[in-house]
Amino acid sequence: MTTIPTIKLNDGNEIPAIGFGTYQIPNDGSTYKAVKEALEFGYRHIDTAVAYFNEGEVGNAINDSDIPRDQIWVTSKLWLQDFGYEAAKKAIDVSLQKLGLDYIDLYLIHQPYGDVPGAWRAMEEAKKDGKIKSIGVSNMTPKIWNNFVPQFSIMPSVNQVEFNPYFQQKELRKILDNNNVKLEAWAPLGQGNQELMHDPVLAKLAEKYNKDIGQIILRFENQDDAVVFPKSVHASRIKSNLDIFNFELTNDEMEQIKALDKNKGQHDPDAPGVQDMLLSAYDVHAEN
Repeated sequence: MTTIPTIKLNDGNEIPAIGFGTYQIPNDGSTYKAVKEALEFGYRHIDTAVAYFNEGEVGNAINDSDIPRDQIWVTSKLWLQDFGYEAAKKAIDVSLQKLGLDYIDLYLIHQPYGDVPGAWRAMEEAKKDGKIKSIGVSNMTPKIWNNFVPQFSIMPSVNQVEFNPYFQQKELRKILDNNNVKLEAWAPLGQGNQELMHDPVLAKLAEKYNKDIGQIILRFENQDDAVVFPKSVHASRIKSNLDIFNFELTNDEMEQIKALDKNKGQHDPDAPGVQDMLLSAYDVHAEN
């Protein structure tokens, strides 16, 4: 079984460098099955969210795994409808209940709009109370970061954002590096971007190392100090995404991939109307 390296966060906790993402995996048994397989293959980091509607299946798979709780890193995220201090306090307890866990390793502000400072205060309290080990944010651009983070008492441990060789978040990385905040990559494989998955630079490296392009991308991101959590429901892909630690890209090869950056992603958190669009798309209270 692969031994997964860890990355130390600014609060002293160590997060597994690669995890398993559960976005868009349904809660019809599919999430339970995928998480169980991921744990069996050696993953020890599972990423979910209130707005994924699958926290229950994630928790059931973890609790049925026979793996000691302290060996599994669990991330969940607070949704927009529960922002503000009082609402966030309740939502954290609901997530713990759905997951069936005594604590969550990492809890994030999922989308940074509305009463983010109030929600953050509730997360800071939950961290002090032991309900959450580490707290962080997600989808914060430099503009959003500079608006909200100066109001926080505790610096976020991570910022989970879109990140892949075609969108390397270089301006944001400078801000995060200055504050010792780690970048977590969602859509680390470009979310189906066929141009990326057939890029000739990556294809040449895949041939050299006898890997597939996805493994080259994930290894690049790992060596670039990003936490990654690729998602798949296919057992073979879940397994192969973990097989990235038996080779190392050279400094020159890392620079070749860094040169691929187009500085443009599929999601722009700064675009007008994003908050309203997200609120209308996901009602996390509808299932209650």
